[in-house]
Amino acid sequence: MYRDVVREARLTAGLALPLAAGQLSQILIALADTLMVGRLGVLPLAAATFANNVLYLPFVVGLGFSMAISIRVSQARGANNQPAARAALRHGFYLALFVGALTMLSVWGVQPFLGLFRQEPEIIRAVPRYFLLIAMSLIPALAAMAIKNHADAMNNPWPPFWITLGGAGLNVVFNWVFIYGNLGAPRMGLDGAGVATLLARIAMLATMIVWCRRSPTVRDWIPSHWFRPPDWAAMWDQIRLGLPASLQLLAEVSAFVMVTLLIGTLGPNALASHQVAMTCAATVFMVPLGISQALTVRMGEAWGAARHAQLRFILLGGWALVLGFTACSAQSFLYFNRTIAGWFLTNPEAGALAANLLLVSAAFQVSDALQVSSAGALRGLGDVAVPSCIAFIAYWIISIPAGWYFTFPLGMGVIGMWWGITLGLTTSAIALGLRVWRKT
Repeated sequence: MYRDVVREARLTAGLALPLAAGQLSQILIALADTLMVGRLGVLPLAAATFANNVLYLPFVVGLGFSMAISIRVSQARGANNQPAARAALRHGFYLALFVGALTMLSVWGVQPFLGLFRQEPEIIRAVPRYFLLIAMSLIPALAAMAIKNHADAMNNPWPPFWITLGGAGLNVVFNWVFIYGNLGAPRMGLDGAGVATLLARIAMLATMIVWCRRSPTVRDWIPSHWFRPPDWAAMWDQIRLGLPASLQLLAEVSAFVMVTLLIGTLGPNALASHQVAMTCAATVFMVPLGISQALTVRMGEAWGAARHAQLRFILLGGWALVLGFTACSAQSFLYFNRTIAGWFLTNPEAGALAANLLLVSAAFQVSDALQVSSAGALRGLGDVAVPSCIAFIAYWIISIPAGWYFTFPLGMGVIGMWWGITLGLTTSAIALGLRVWRKT
């Protein structure tokens, strides 16, 4: 058994490495924006935090539909079914464009009512144009994610990684040009970060399309006609699979958005410190997320090929990988929390808050890694409905009420909200772990 687990862990790690690297490239855009906008001051960073957290809700809806692409393509690859893989990408691409366009229109319509979010007035005044630009950028971002997930399921993740990394680098260049007004461009401040993100994501999508149409290993598995009328039966099947995955992600992410809105009532310093700590935690989280995506692909391929005896060894190998990584990553937050916070914030009060939040983040990393890896394994088996219910209970029945109680009645401030998050993540990790263990 030990040898089987080690063998599967190595195979999962080989696939997870480019997937995690690709996720890190995605998060580098947010990391670069946080670093470069943070230099403008606490208020622009707080405004960016508000906009990005609200827009993360529709983003994860699109991400859930993209995960359905991974599930269907990995299963089709295991069964050597090219038409099914083509249909999965085409329908996922349609859904990505729909979610992105609907988000942009919704943000445009909600502009006059931003005050209803009950944030500080100076944050509401600073955010409108940046909010709309980031919403527009979701259209190319989600479309590129659909293509990337197809390539990942085809076990060909390195080219999308390099494309995404190039997009992250391009975003830094565009930030330098438009935020600070270099190379003759106007100094746009926060709005410049929105322009940079939009341009970088358009470039990523265009490059992704060109690559997958020319790649000899992928082009036979992608649609020959991208915009032909959909097969509605196949489309509804993909929605049926993707919607629970979206709801599971939405339960978690919407809880984090609610956390952000509640923290926003504590003032700009609290919100800015929350953004810095969340960005750092999200950056580290990309490695367990990459392992989770590799588990989805490998479990789905084994399931599609009817190799059921292999499933538990794949699962145990994935758990070993995430536990080994988080044992190391948590140490960096414990010992270098003040140094890391100082990279982002020059305000002493906000920096001290961020350093304390990084300590809490070190505590919840293990639970977060275990819950996302178990959820990825379950998605590979096509099990998405019950995990979405588990996620709702963990985050909305446990995390938010506990975090609110710690923050306000107990007077723990922003740190109390983070301990509420930790409690929800631990609950989710235990429940999902037990379910996938029984399933295998």
